Amino acid sequence: MKNLTQADTTQLLDIVRGLARELRPGANGIDRLGLDHELERDFGLDSLARVELLARIERELGVRLAEAAFAEAETPRDLLRQMGVAGPVEAPAPGPAAAMEAAAPEQPPDTLLTLVELLDWHVEQHGDRVHITLEGEAGHSEDISYRQLQTAALALAAGLREHGLPLAAAYEMDRRRPAPGPIAGAAQSPAIAARAPLLQPGRSDHACDLIAPSPMTGDRVAAGPMTGDRVAIMLPTGREFFAAFYGALYAGCVPVPLYPPARPSQIEDHMRRIAGIVANAGAVLLITDARAKPLGHLLRAQCPSLRGVQTVTDLSRAATAQLPPLPQPQDTAFLQYTSGSTGNPKGVVLSHANLLANLNAMARASGVTAKDTFVSWLPLYHDMGLIGACMGSLYVGFRLVLMSPLAFLARPGRWLWAVHRHRASVSAAPNFAYELCLNKLDERDLEGLDLSQWRLAYNGAEPVSPDTIEGFAARFARHGFCASAMTPVYGLAESSVGLTFPPLGRGPLIDRVDRAALSASGIARPAEADDAHAQRIVSCGLALPDHAIRIVDAGGRELPERRLGRVQFQGPSATRGYFHNADASQSLFDHGWLNTGDLGYLAAGELYLTGREKDIIIRGGHNLHPQELEAAVSRLPGVRPGGVVVFPASDAQGGTERLVVLAEIRDDTEANRARILAEINGLAVDLIGMPADDIVLAPPRTVLKTSSGKVRRAACRERYERGELLAAQRPPWQQWLRLAAGAGQRLGRAADAVWAAWARAVYLLIVPLAWLLIAILPSLGLRRRIAKACAQLALALTGLRPQVTGRQQLAGHDGPLIVVANHASFLDALVLTAVLPPRFAYVAKQELLKKPLAAIPLRRLGSAFVERFDSARGAEDTRALEERVRSGESMVFFAEGTFRGEPGLLPFRMGAFMLAARTGVPVLPVCLVGTRTLLRGESRRPHYSALKVYISKPISPVGEAWQAALQLRDSARQQILARLGEPDATG
Repeated sequence: MKNLTQADTTQLLDIVRGLARELRPGANGIDRLGLDHELERDFGLDSLARVELLARIERELGVRLAEAAFAEAETPRDLLRQMGVAGPVEAPAPGPAAAMEAAAPEQPPDTLLTLVELLDWHVEQHGDRVHITLEGEAGHSEDISYRQLQTAALALAAGLREHGLPLAAAYEMDRRRPAPGPIAGAAQSPAIAARAPLLQPGRSDHACDLIAPSPMTGDRVAAGPMTGDRVAIMLPTGREFFAAFYGALYAGCVPVPLYPPARPSQIEDHMRRIAGIVANAGAVLLITDARAKPLGHLLRAQCPSLRGVQTVTDLSRAATAQLPPLPQPQDTAFLQYTSGSTGNPKGVVLSHANLLANLNAMARASGVTAKDTFVSWLPLYHDMGLIGACMGSLYVGFRLVLMSPLAFLARPGRWLWAVHRHRASVSAAPNFAYELCLNKLDERDLEGLDLSQWRLAYNGAEPVSPDTIEGFAARFARHGFCASAMTPVYGLAESSVGLTFPPLGRGPLIDRVDRAALSASGIARPAEADDAHAQRIVSCGLALPDHAIRIVDAGGRELPERRLGRVQFQGPSATRGYFHNADASQSLFDHGWLNTGDLGYLAAGELYLTGREKDIIIRGGHNLHPQELEAAVSRLPGVRPGGVVVFPASDAQGGTERLVVLAEIRDDTEANRARILAEINGLAVDLIGMPADDIVLAPPRTVLKTSSGKVRRAACRERYERGELLAAQRPPWQQWLRLAAGAGQRLGRAADAVWAAWARAVYLLIVPLAWLLIAILPSLGLRRRIAKACAQLALALTGLRPQVTGRQQLAGHDGPLIVVANHASFLDALVLTAVLPPRFAYVAKQELLKKPLAAIPLRRLGSAFVERFDSARGAEDTRALEERVRSGESMVFFAEGTFRGEPGLLPFRMGAFMLAARTGVPVLPVCLVGTRTLLRGESRRPHYSALKVYISKPISPVGEAWQAALQLRDSARQQILARLGEPDATG
């Protein structure tokens, strides 16, 4: 814990402003930015700049910020709060984090056919052996043994069974929904003929198995049953994720991993993407953590199948429930949704047989054994992290060290130090991670780093840059990294995860080809040695054992080597199709082969990728690949690395496609923009032979990306063509309200239930906090201000900002007032507290003193209590009220004295008006509209309603007390009735 001083605040602002000036030289107004300006919008600090910012704070202020600061801090004040609880910076430990095992662990036998069998085998053989080490902050770690994982999974499975999962009749819709399978009897590669039964399953009663079509049906879609309810899992990296994932398998369900929200400012986009996946999967349950539960309840409005939102703690039971039989190899293990899934979600159906075949092939190609240690920070909703790292550990038996993705993004050096500490021999990451380590790590923070044990540095999941892999190997050679350890690989979810690996120990192979020949004729002709414009392409290796790849033209004809075309594959890892997406599945299969959607060529049997088929830009008969231009633009000074996307846009007049370059920049000054525009056009001419048709220079976070960091070109193109590319992002609270409001427009009553759940959650969060503060704070004025602030916050969070008319009537009157309002709901006082100045005291019925939960805050807020049924006591209470009003206090009365569910303005009681007449204090009529609909009668379920508050002119008493009181009552009631929109209920 650090005691912060004004000097700390000044130094923090100096660091933030200094970094902003470096990124935006010449920008005006940076020195005027303060603690409450946004790091991204105002200072211009994107995610890469945050990495540098955190490093500078730790280096210059000597504090180690929590990893959450990287994603959650929106302003310097947020960072200041994190500094207040931060510990001191500690140098990375130079030695191993844990003792290495003396004896080589036994590897699982090949006879095990499912993930559940694998886990059970490990528990039987060496249950207390560490399976996973979770790396926490500040050197803390947590070990999970095989037995601990199984125990947690069985406890959760028992909870799922108590919830009635899987449902006996939940699959009628699935049986009616088609899903295609590969054609029976289609020609197969000799390399995989021995695994034909895995490629061509017949009818089975297991999850997502497909009926093999007859030879006469071609690629006809075939139907198949689904025997496990889908359980969506939205949890961060940790013990609970594995309990949920394997618990779902033990319970006979099908897990559907989802990515948890990372930043509050992106909640609306995250919600929209997740809702499409959950709805497509037909998930009946969402398992998440307590913080994400409100988001889960909002999902229920858009996903009719979703019956509940639970945490792992909610579900875990003593493992006594009767579990279903063990799954079979052809049963669906889980649904892997591709990271770009939005409006057309593609859930890849992967069976246990698919997964184990892929894990077996990757182990054979890589030589990985149970003696290895694998360090991974990859997200668990992504195939490379979940299958390659986690399931690979289960299959081979090597030790797995896991970090959260946030840990890497906040401090990229932690990844390398984890490899060092654990003497890891295997790790994997997308290309951007190696680029980040290459360019963003300070050499002072790498002193003592030893990477000599790292023999497999997998690089995949996105295009591999030759500059990055060469630069990384060169920089980290001094720390023991061997250039041959860099291992570019290729895979896709449709092939479980892996498809091609390079020969073991060879290192990267880079092909130099003639750029013009590749673009114009699709021939990957080797470039001359002196060709300065040659295109460099990294080999992704050979097809895995038992798998095959080929290159075909647009008509499906196989092409010879060094001819550019569509990449297709076969193998036992291949999916049977996309869940509930017949159209996408139909386009996936091509006579026993599967389309990858990628373009490339073969040379000496190795695969070289040039881009995605859907990303190709056709200009003047040339096929332009955007990736190389994107990489080159990203390296320009002033352009945010990774913040570039090149895409085609429709050009109806020209009958071709326009080339659009979108680049995120930090310095928006005119001179900088002109320089970058000229340099981008120069690069376009050099690399593709023509300038761009349009160059859009945009602020950070304009380029849309998937959860795994891949650029979403199609989404960027859609926003560009709609003219929405540069639209400002809404703050998180507005996104929450839009989500709730949008759900209401779509689903009516169902959305109202979601909003009600959200409103109750807000109430349960704010009311106890307000109650406690009101109970302990010493000053009446402070207590009333807290009550007002909490009331305003509750209304804002639930989208219930009242429309107030006549607020000037309050501003124009400094003396005491007696507010008289209609009474329609338990929430009337909440609305009035939010609207009125905090100088008003409420008049409440004496009976509330018998309820401590209500009496304590009412007393502490200075409320007055009156007896309604004892005349003598009532007169005494009235005299006390008169004394308070004469002393200058303002009071609030609900003149009807009670409320009911039916519309209508009840008769007004005389107490408030007699008080005004006797003291000469004006009456202020206030009309509340919408609160009866908001919470009707004795109901405890709110319904969304627009709120309006009408404040009339104060009415001063005139004449003798009783007559003055009658006139005040009649006048106030008439004004309220005129605006209420409800009938007169005096009769």
